[in-house]
Amino acid sequence: MIYFWLDAIAIAKRYVTEKGSSLIDHLFTQVSTDRIICLFDSMDETRSVIVRYRNRGDITPSDFNQVIQQFEAEVINSTEVLQVHATINQKVAARKYIEDYSINSTDAYILQCALDKANQLRSDGDDLIFVSSDKKLVNAAKSERILTFNPKNASQAALDTLINVL
Repeated sequence: MIYFWLDAIAIAKRYVTEKGSSLIDHLFTQVSTDRIICLFDSMDETRSVIVRYRNRGDITPSDFNQVIQQFEAEVINSTEVLQVHATINQKVAARKYIEDYSINSTDAYILQCALDKANQLRSDGDDLIFVSSDKKLVNAAKSERILTFNPKNASQAALDTLINVL
């Protein structure tokens, strides 16, 4: 079975309209939420993206409240979405990615935790797709041999192929 690790920006695309939002919506409607994984520590980054949309006037305060409630229900308070908590050891191990790939610390934690999860899933005969539109982070994941999907430049057909892999 294929699992999908979403970074904070990929999750934000579910709640604000950006390039790639339709693919993230499609992913959420076609995949059971127990196949969606994210880093708990990055959920505030998702919230900050939504807040920026409100502050710019791209969504109304009323829509903002509705979007935040949906985000909390679907991800933050979900009992199905797997929210990984980075351990101290994972955070220490992730430091090398900051230098190797010139990414920020949260992205390094995401990468380390996703790599660990991918290795665990592979040992069980499953795999993980890393979903992000951050070019540096996608390239880092590819370098670490994690399958990737960038919703900003991919097609629904490509996503459907990934979703339907058993």
